[in-house]
Amino acid sequence: MSKSVPTNRMSATDAAFLYLERKEIPLHIASVCVFDGPIPFQEFVECINSKLHLVPRYLQIPVLPPWSLDFPVWVDDPHFDIHRHIFRVTLDPPGGEAELQALAGRILSQLLDRSKPLWDMHIVDGLKDGRGAIIWRVHHALADGVAGAELIKVMLDSTPEVSLSTFKPRSRPRRRAAQGSVVNDLSGVINNTLGSLLTLEAGLLDFAQAFLGDKREAAFQGLAELVPEFAASIERLPFNRPCTGERKFCWTEFSMADVQAVREAAGGTINDIILSVLTRALSRYVKLHGQSVVNRFVRIVCPVNLRHADQNGGLGNQISFLPVALPMDVRGPVRMLQAVARRTEVLKRSGALGVVGLAAKWLTSVPPPIQALFWRNIPDVILPVPLLNMICTNVVGSPTPLYAVGRRMLAAYPQVPTGYDLGIGCAVHSYDGKLFLGFIADTHAAPDVDHLRDFLVLSFQELRRSATLKKARRVGGATRVAGRQPERPAEPARAAAPESNIAGAPTASIPVPVGEHSKEAA
Repeated sequence: MSKSVPTNRMSATDAAFLYLERKEIPLHIASVCVFDGPIPFQEFVECINSKLHLVPRYLQIPVLPPWSLDFPVWVDDPHFDIHRHIFRVTLDPPGGEAELQALAGRILSQLLDRSKPLWDMHIVDGLKDGRGAIIWRVHHALADGVAGAELIKVMLDSTPEVSLSTFKPRSRPRRRAAQGSVVNDLSGVINNTLGSLLTLEAGLLDFAQAFLGDKREAAFQGLAELVPEFAASIERLPFNRPCTGERKFCWTEFSMADVQAVREAAGGTINDIILSVLTRALSRYVKLHGQSVVNRFVRIVCPVNLRHADQNGGLGNQISFLPVALPMDVRGPVRMLQAVARRTEVLKRSGALGVVGLAAKWLTSVPPPIQALFWRNIPDVILPVPLLNMICTNVVGSPTPLYAVGRRMLAAYPQVPTGYDLGIGCAVHSYDGKLFLGFIADTHAAPDVDHLRDFLVLSFQELRRSATLKKARRVGGATRVAGRQPERPAEPARAAAPESNIAGAPTASIPVPVGEHSKEAA
């Protein structure tokens, strides 16, 4: 008797990423990882092949039921061949960061082939300084950013010693599992819908209890404070244009020690710091395109991990979204950080995440065929104004070094998918004492995304200097009160030039936005 092939049905969120994808909206998460030496190709393939049993989804393909009566299922690929997933590519000379970014943009523009498991790796040779790189892609239906970071940790090693598993992969079926009957699919529709309705009802009860609790007054007050900003006219920014699918990728990095120094001096969370420097960078970018930022807000959606603290790993998407409207006309980097921190804190206290979660639960309570129809057709709906301007995600990575067949990973620049009329997306990944930031942009909507990257570096340098100066003044004031002679604070640096980790972006290449002047950094 033949054994049945194990299957795993997608969640509504996972399936949505599969339905929504098209040429203009490639929906894979990715990372460009740089190593301190070239990656031995065959040895690396053998190492990854030995670990595939740790991630069974890397051996499966999505299968859609007839008429989308139920959500797709993951089934074992009977023709799996690791050489269809790991490729070798040589970088164009001179093999610098600019050439690596261009290569990454070309690869990230391509859709993953659904006839095989939805992941691939490109091992990059030809980098100058004797380094190596891996461009890693995983479909968003398979993993969100947190799960993607966990996948990297599983596939790489925590020490320079190469770890090879002796696991023998299970035999694979000679053909795909037969599709379920229409009766079974209809039964699945009914069961899924009833289960989703029960989940929605439970979510409504939890939300009601939260608002009837002791914090209801603060929650309502917080929502009232934000209503005018969210009700303000939503406007397109220069990059909120229809996307073509052709992508450009660029990146930078910050020292985590510098980020923590800003926190100690000026307060806020790491997310607040990221959002504040991003908003100031966007303000400069908007003015560069001849537009005003006075009384204008940028609406950024931040994915939030819903996994519990003790819930390590787990593929699929377990996220919600926190929308935040941030003013682009705030003067001064520290004031901007304070404005961002206040708004994010209000959103957390007001239960905004719960509201978004309820909306998501309501959508997942709709029968699967209607969900499939909705997600497949939403890109064709042209709205007069965008619901948001940008997605910015921040994923915590390994605090210690990782290795690929003995080569130490020096950097991991993340990519979050974007599309529709969201011409730019921003992803942040912490790893080994640094924050790595990646900007993905549609080449039609934002061909000059590297200017935004440069403005981000400039904005962080301003925040770091201003926060340090603010702390020095605060300490000096406290010393004077105590009757002691204070030390004279160091003079702030004059020229705010991007740090040297940005290739091809000297100070002179940074354009001056319209209306930019020295008081902006005050």
